[in-house]
Amino acid sequence: MKGKLEPSERQKLIEEGKNLRDGLIMLEEDLLKLSDELQQEAQCIPNMTHPDVPIGEEDRSIVRKMVGCPREFSFPIKDHLQLGKELDLFDFDAAAEVSGSKFYYLKNEAVMLEIGLINWTLSEVMKRGFTPLITPELVRSSVVEKCGFQPRGDNTQVYSVEESDQCLIGTAEIPVGGIHMDSILVESMLPLKYVAFSHCFRTEAGAAGAATRGLYRVHQFSKVEMFILCQPEESESHHEELIKIEEELFSSTIDMASGDLGAPAYRKFDVEAWMPGLGRYGEISSASNCTDYQSRRLGIRYRPSEPTSTNPKMVKGKFTPTRFVHTLNATACAVPRMMICLLENYQQEDGSVIIPEPLRPFMGGLGLIAPKFSRAE
Repeated sequence: MKGKLEPSERQKLIEEGKNLRDGLIMLEEDLLKLSDELQQEAQCIPNMTHPDVPIGEEDRSIVRKMVGCPREFSFPIKDHLQLGKELDLFDFDAAAEVSGSKFYYLKNEAVMLEIGLINWTLSEVMKRGFTPLITPELVRSSVVEKCGFQPRGDNTQVYSVEESDQCLIGTAEIPVGGIHMDSILVESMLPLKYVAFSHCFRTEAGAAGAATRGLYRVHQFSKVEMFILCQPEESESHHEELIKIEEELFSSTIDMASGDLGAPAYRKFDVEAWMPGLGRYGEISSASNCTDYQSRRLGIRYRPSEPTSTNPKMVKGKFTPTRFVHTLNATACAVPRMMICLLENYQQEDGSVIIPEPLRPFMGGLGLIAPKFSRAE
């Protein structure tokens, strides 16, 4: 075009340029569409499973350890809903009017109990070398996807913000997973251990039944989450570390069957506690090793320290190749379900509830939640 051209030849080239530009625009639109379709298909592929994971649905899960036995009561027991009503601890009716079903107000000692549980948990986990975080509770939907959760679809558990690419988090695992997104970490930084407090939001689509009553399954709740980024060779030992912390904080642990693993999990252990109101054990925590499932999508790598000259990986004049970290997560305290356990297991015949000794310093020394009114009133 810069040379001497006949007008007709120049016009011909101009038309050809327009056609190339229009064709490129169409190809770019097709590429975006195909990339989105590929992403949606890739999200349907879960992580591999550990060779020792029981194959099948939840009923194939194996009990790893049992601690204690269910308390035997010498009086008729109450579930947490009845206890909460009689002790004036929460209000589901008012919350239903204000926000809808599966929301609640905490009142009186229940407020102190939530704050006490959070502070006790943070204190205990920080003693073990975890860095405390308070995370954002709105994240980009792309980060939710990269962590292995489905922000779209009929069965999604994620609340999406209309006319925005943001979602409310269902767990602090998501924003903590994103904190080092698209980063190359120095090997000496690993392992990175975080304990994060956040509120969590879940649609609970399809949830129904007796186990969804009261605080057991709600749309908004507080949770303390542990998260580790480490070298691949160390992820199984860190998984054991998380399980040990949970066992020290809670009771029995279950090796979950393959059918009950989430998409990111290579192996997951659940902690279940006895809930007298339900008459069975209920999940209060879990610990998952996600290997490099999340880090590949989030782009979190580390550069190993330079090997010796005898190492065949060493390439003269170049950096050591980067590797993807492994990520692990575990619930340190899901507050509502811990409240259920504490209220129901520590209830007394006179309608009061004893506060366990370890929590009392975090609740201003409170040792008992007593009825506000006499039975005659």
